[in-house]
This record gives sequence, structure tokens and C-alpha cells, in this order.
Amino acid sequence: MRRLVGAILVVALAPATPAVGQTGPPPTPVPPVGSPSPYPQSLDTPEPSARPPRVAAASVALVDLDSGRLLWERRGGERRPIASLTKIMSVLLALESAELDDVVTVSERATVETGSELGLVPGERIPVEELLYALLLQSSNDGAIALAEHLGGSVERFVRRMNRRARELGLRDSEFRSPHGLDDGGYSTARDLAALTTEAFTHPAFVRIARTKVRAIPAPDGPPRRIQSRNAMLWLYEGSVGVKTGFTSAAGFCLVAAAERGRRRFAAVLLGSPEAAFSGAAAVLDHGFFAWRMRTLVEEGAPLEPVTIAGRDVPVAAGAPIEGLVRRGGGSLLRVLLDSSAGLPVRAGDVVGEVVALVEGEEAGRAPLVAGADVAGEPSERALPPWWDELLDSIASTIPRWLEALF
Repeated sequence: MRRLVGAILVVALAPATPAVGQTGPPPTPVPPVGSPSPYPQSLDTPEPSARPPRVAAASVALVDLDSGRLLWERRGGERRPIASLTKIMSVLLALESAELDDVVTVSERATVETGSELGLVPGERIPVEELLYALLLQSSNDGAIALAEHLGGSVERFVRRMNRRARELGLRDSEFRSPHGLDDGGYSTARDLAALTTEAFTHPAFVRIARTKVRAIPAPDGPPRRIQSRNAMLWLYEGSVGVKTGFTSAAGFCLVAAAERGRRRFAAVLLGSPEAAFSGAAAVLDHGFFAWRMRTLVEEGAPLEPVTIAGRDVPVAAGAPIEGLVRRGGGSLLRVLLDSSAGLPVRAGDVVGEVVALVEGEEAGRAPLVAGADVAGEPSERALPPWWDELLDSIASTIPRWLEALF
């Protein structure tokens, strides 16, 4: 069996004082001689501010992982190679179409040298779940190929599935050419990767795997293969929950970093950084946690302006609370949408529409619009008796015969 290896890049970072009680990840052996490659032991970030930070990455996006709202971006729609961030899509497809305990039989093709390796051997049988750990923590390229062949029948068919899923998710500026991204043939944008990560975070297994620091993966023979996450944020940033690093010469340093604090979960996407992007991602996340607060936009039962139904004023209220992110010092607006089928009579508690909360012009949440009191259906003063409609119908049918007789 081949020895477990992993290509870790040596990067020099400006020294900074680490947070109290936090230390960086331990060094990981790097082939071919096994010399340790240091991870950063601290993050160099400015004071958190309501103003977006300056970062070296070419393209940046900040997203709320619970609503999918894009909170800030800089050249977020710029198409760029994304290196191993490609594996986020590969893992998402696996979670959507396979069981974690499904067993993958490794082919000869998957064991060809492809950069970062788990050390798979031909014929090895390994659960899907272990391959997902290998992809997100160690960025295993041989694991990505094995997974693609298992799920798609071939790497080529799996890549077509990746692109079909991208279109389904509305990722209009993304194109995948491999399940691992080593080829640099594909591309995406910070904005698209923010949306992809938001979708991935709807799967609890993705979150569980992405936030794991170290994993021991059984080997066909000998001791388990110990892999370690390359995401230094897991050690250095408060509340970090993943997600994925990437690097090629064409893509530069790429990173999707997610963190949660209280009821807020944000992800920062940085593409095309000339240096390791951990400090830049920390600065973007700091901005998010400083500038955005979770607020109750409307309380359940809160009375709203009455609506008019069949000529009568009907008191209404929010049928559920609406909570959402609001920028520091900002506010929200409420919009009432009346159901076109609503009519009299109504009883207190009947749903007659929806109330929508808007923050900076974007929808932040919605709740049922309910009647606050009983309102009877009384005839209008101008309503006509039933026989009047019959008379009008009779006249309308007679007029054509009169005109025919005259002319």
C-alpha cells in the first residue's frame, strides 16, 4: 500500500498576536521527505468595523448562511478558477444522491498520482462518508475521482451532473471540468460559491464534516490514515465551522470560511488571493459579525394597518414573528400582501394574506397575515336585487334582434 502523502504549501505570514487560549494547527508532514510545513499560528486582522475591510483577494463575498442573502461583495461576479473549492459541489452531490454508508470500490484510475492524496489503492472498499472527510479536510484528489466514478459511473458523467446541478441552483457563472479542480479548467465566482455553500449548509452532515479538525480513516492494511484539515480557521477563529481551502498557480489562494456566533452564521468567500487567505477571511467575517445584528422585525400578534376587504376595513396582525439580519443603524420595512381570494365574512385568526419584511430592499422574511377580529359580510348599499340581473340579461339578449329588424 502506498504511503499517505499530502501536498501542503509553505506560506509566510506576518506575525500577529494569537487570540487568548487559541493556538494554530500542528504542522503536517509534506512529501517527498516528510518535512513539516507550518500553518499560520495567528491571524492578522484590523479592528472589526462597519466598513468592509481591505483584503488582498481579487474577488470577495459575504453571505448569510441561513437566508442566503449576500451581505457584501467586491467583484463578486467575476469568473475565476477556483482550484479545490470545486470539491464543495462534489460533496454536495454525494450528500444528495448517496447514503453515507454506501461503499465505494476504488478503481485504478483513482489511484493515479493527482497531487494531494489519501493513498487509496486499487480494489479498496471505502465508505462514502470517509471520502467526504478526505475531500473537505485533506482535499484528496484521488478520493474525488473515486467518488465521482461511484456516483456518476464515470468521471465525465459526474462532471455533467455537477454542471446540471449548478444550473438548477442558479449558478450562472460556474462551469466545472473535474470533480477536484486540480485542472483549473473550470471556473466560478465568489457570488456563486456563496450560494453553493449556503445550499451545502442545509445538510447537517456537511456541517459536521467541514468543522472536523482531524479524522482517522481506516486503511486496507496497517494503521488508519490520519488526515488533518487544511483550514487553519478551525483553530484560530472563534466559531469557525469550515469550509474549504484551495490553491493552484492559476487560481491563487482560495478559501470559503464559515463561522457561527449565537444565531448568526456567515460565510466568507475569497478568490485569487496572492497570499494565504485566512487573515482576509477573518477580517471579512469580523465585518459581518460587527455590522449585522439579528433583530425581530415584527412580533407575532403585532397589529398592522387595517386592510380593505369587500369595502370593509378589517383589522389585521402578523400571525408569526419575523426575524432577520439588519445592518447596524439600519431598519426594515413591512409590506402587506392581501390574498386576492379574501372575502367577507372573516373570523379572527383567518389568514387573509402575508406580511413581508424588507431590509435594504431585499426580502428578509414573511409571515401569515391574519384577521384581528370578526367582520360580517353585510350587503353593500348599492347592491342590486337578484331579479335586476335577470332583467339586464333579457335586455342584452333582445337588443341584437331589434338591431337586425331595423337594418
